[in-house]
Amino acid sequence: MTTNDISSQYLIAPDPLATRLTRAVDGHDETGAPVTISVVEERPLTIFLNKREIVTAMTIGDYPKYLALGFLRNQGMLSDDDRIIGVDYDDDIDTVVVRTAVETDYEDKLARKTRTSGCAVGTVFGDMMEGLEGLTLPPAPLKTSWLYALAQTINRTPSLYLEAGAIHGTVLCQEDRPLVYMEDVGRHNAVDKVAGWMLSEAVAGADKILYTTGRLTSEMVIKTAQMGIPVLVSRSGFTAWGVEIAREVGLTLIGRMRGQRFTCLSGEDRLIRDIDPAHVVHEDRKHRRKGAKA
Repeated sequence: MTTNDISSQYLIAPDPLATRLTRAVDGHDETGAPVTISVVEERPLTIFLNKREIVTAMTIGDYPKYLALGFLRNQGMLSDDDRIIGVDYDDDIDTVVVRTAVETDYEDKLARKTRTSGCAVGTVFGDMMEGLEGLTLPPAPLKTSWLYALAQTINRTPSLYLEAGAIHGTVLCQEDRPLVYMEDVGRHNAVDKVAGWMLSEAVAGADKILYTTGRLTSEMVIKTAQMGIPVLVSRSGFTAWGVEIAREVGLTLIGRMRGQRFTCLSGEDRLIRDIDPAHVVHEDRKHRRKGAKA
């Protein structure tokens, strides 16, 4: 299957050749020989909710409206009851303004803003557990054949990571089909873009899988649960609090997925082992990320 065939399977796929996302930079290698490589661009994006400035995030600059919507939704600033009447992006000043029918005051919540362990801007609030009280995700069955098929497709998809590195990816999937593949310098941004697309397109999460290249931290688990997605899969490892929250809300949590191997720390009872791992194709070395190491 060609790279074009792989990308055509997605509703949204990465565009590693987009000129705004990378820049050619000259340098020298370990021998002193001149080299030119692609490096990922970073640019600030300021997000407003109605008349209030919420945050300025460092991002690669693609899908700014989805990023703004997803960020606000995952931070609990947009609820299911809020009616969005406009999402405006001004590329001259790198600003997105999300407007709702009824304005909301988040001054107290902004006062509790904290920095998390995420790369780039991973911003949550002191009450980030709000919205999880009483939440139980649907006990969605998960076939291991889906996991292996998704990993093979996603790892071979042309991406900014393969072009320039220094970036995280998050993919919304349904069974063995990847749907929307977002990348960004921060794993939180990549997830928020997916959340923003789901909100914009009124896509439910109950039958979806979220695949990420980032660590399975508490915030990643919380965001996935808030999106209503019952399965979170990563090439990277876990944090203890992330595992604890996943077990509390009924999230199937799978990490360290590389080639024939993976580890499930929550939701083992929902796994349907319908394929022998010995029959799974080994992962090509050029597609391995550092986060894939056990």
